[in-house]
Amino acid sequence: MKYKCWQDAIETELLALEENQTWDIVPCPLSIKPLGSKFVFTIKLRSDGSIDRYKTRLVVLGNKQQFGLDYEETFAPVAKMTTVRTIIAIAASESWQIHQLDVQNAFLHGDLNEEVYIKLPNWYVLTIT
Repeated sequence: MKYKCWQDAIETELLALEENQTWDIVPCPLSIKPLGSKFVFTIKLRSDGSIDRYKTRLVVLGNKQQFGLDYEETFAPVAKMTTVRTIIAIAASESWQIHQLDVQNAFLHGDLNEEVYIKLPNWYVLTIT
């Protein structure tokens, strides 16, 4: 990686994945085609427009899967907008304070029952310690 800011962001992301015991590094069975992956890069800005931090996420290219062959169902643990609006309406009618928060790597806290094999982007070399 050419730029240190992005290399640091990649290392932070991989460290979070490792600390959350997201994966085990194992050989992929010959009968399984591993899913590709890529790093998505984002520059997070402060309210004044200055750079807050460089952020990257490792995403699996699940869009390459075929229904019935590679998976049977999908699920995304997100709140429905009607639920969010209802909670905001109740809070407003009761004069409650509302606070927002961001859970770092929230998606890492879910359990996955299936085995998923991925390969890292070709240009990235994972060092096993």
